[in-house]
Amino acid sequence: MTLNKQWLLASRPSGAPTADNFRLVETPVPVAGEGEVVVRNHFMSLDPYMRGRMDDAKSYAQPQMLDQVMQGGTVGEVIESRSPLLKVGDKVRGGLGWQQFGKADARQFVKISGEGIPLSAYLGVLGMPGVTAWMGLTQIIEPKAGETVVVSAASGAVGGVVGQLAKARGCHAVGIAGGAMKCDIVTREFGFDACVDYKADDFRARFKDAVPKGVDGLFENVGGTVMDTVLQRMNAFGRVAVCGLISGYNGDGAPMKEFRSVLINRLKVQGFIVSERMDLWPQALTELEGMVRSGQLKYRETVAQGIESAPQAFIGLLKGENVGKQVVKLI
Repeated sequence: MTLNKQWLLASRPSGAPTADNFRLVETPVPVAGEGEVVVRNHFMSLDPYMRGRMDDAKSYAQPQMLDQVMQGGTVGEVIESRSPLLKVGDKVRGGLGWQQFGKADARQFVKISGEGIPLSAYLGVLGMPGVTAWMGLTQIIEPKAGETVVVSAASGAVGGVVGQLAKARGCHAVGIAGGAMKCDIVTREFGFDACVDYKADDFRARFKDAVPKGVDGLFENVGGTVMDTVLQRMNAFGRVAVCGLISGYNGDGAPMKEFRSVLINRLKVQGFIVSERMDLWPQALTELEGMVRSGQLKYRETVAQGIESAPQAFIGLLKGENVGKQVVKLI
């Protein structure tokens, strides 16, 4: 193959993204320079944070540039190397974005050495989402055995891991997800003690019943009315790890009304970005990989086939159509 298919950001969305915001182009497969490697991507990652970067607005990261390859995580195989750090055939995790091939300095990749684990897992449970789950739970919520930990978007790539890590620490894990099917996965497969469907007409009443002892820790991925509902049930000195606020990413989220709980219950509320604590990644990945290999940590993936499918899969992700980690299989 001599051509490289790439998805570029063609225009900035107004509200929810559409297929017209992206443009598929073909370019030559890159050639490695000194110290670089060329990687053929096997899987690429789709994540909610990408929606925020599509806006030209101040955030924790620079906006996605127009007419440039959409940013994102990738896993693949080295096909050309001009660096002693990696050789042809090595499997690596990197950030080459929405394209079939990419090149970068070899130091920007992490070699994947684990056998018996699918490559795609290194974009999910053993990648950024898994480490995000571990970091928010252990470093901010700091759960104690017997406490109640609530996780919104509990069937997602991050949320599913949070609840299982909380259970491993002796906590009562309650998930929030959209629909009976997702809630069944959260309890039956991921082992949460309960899961509440936020789409149900009596969501608030159901949630109250699911947390009879109140909430000590909240891992927040959604915001809006979901977060409001949980804040009403927080115990004194509870901890809230704010990972995402997906309900408002398209500019149409409901305003929060229960922020007063932060004062009334003397809550600790902290947002965090997993890439700012790279020093903790080895510790996190050691625990996560051990749990995956032992079968203690379960995970789900939603796999879109072919690079052409990326925009629609991403649009579906923002609508909650996926279960677990959303990836695109490129070969």
